[in-house]
Amino acid sequence: MIPRAIITDIEGTTSSLSFVHDVLFPYSRARIADHVRDHADRLGPLLADVRTEAGDAGLDVDACIIQLIAWQDADRKIGPLKTLQGMIWAEGFADGSLQGHVYPDAVAGLRRWNARRISLYVYSSGSVAAQKLLFGHSVAGDLTPLFSGYFDTAIGGKKDAASYRAIADAIDLPPADILFLSDVEAELAAAQSAGLAVTLLVRDAPLPDGAYRAVGDFDSILPESLFA
Repeated sequence: MIPRAIITDIEGTTSSLSFVHDVLFPYSRARIADHVRDHADRLGPLLADVRTEAGDAGLDVDACIIQLIAWQDADRKIGPLKTLQGMIWAEGFADGSLQGHVYPDAVAGLRRWNARRISLYVYSSGSVAAQKLLFGHSVAGDLTPLFSGYFDTAIGGKKDAASYRAIADAIDLPPADILFLSDVEAELAAAQSAGLAVTLLVRDAPLPDGAYRAVGDFDSILPESLFA
């Protein structure tokens, strides 16, 4: 079956886990305190969200910084933290300090599928803004024209079947016409229960015998022979 749309995860799927955890996260952590202090006047709404999430309306700027760093260290998927990380990464991508890692086979696959008029989407726990930064300033250049849309956890958690039903509704396609790619089996389980087709990406490890079709790279997902 050739899907009408493909939704891809980022970490471990299009991009290496090490880029996110060893490059992006340390980059933002090292700059959280200075960024908040330097821009505290315009970050009022974000800091208010920090206080709401922390359940303490009395947090001052320094306490908000401590909370944000603690959330980052715990890899929490908290809205104001993700927004702030996106702001910091935007500066790094804009000045050339950062370039988004995308596997060469993923770049080739995305371009090939786009040329075949398969609609491409991203669904990641990182904010939509951060997704666009990574693909817009990738090592392969600006890849954003390949995508028809982006989704983050504002639509729901990645291990919740309702999130995938909501995405299918948003892109106006039957779930059965959509293929979801991820390296996380719990995400595939949620997508599959919502009616999507799924494929497990397993990079740098033997392919497992399991409940899901597993491939080692994008070249194996939709072989060119399918389009003959």
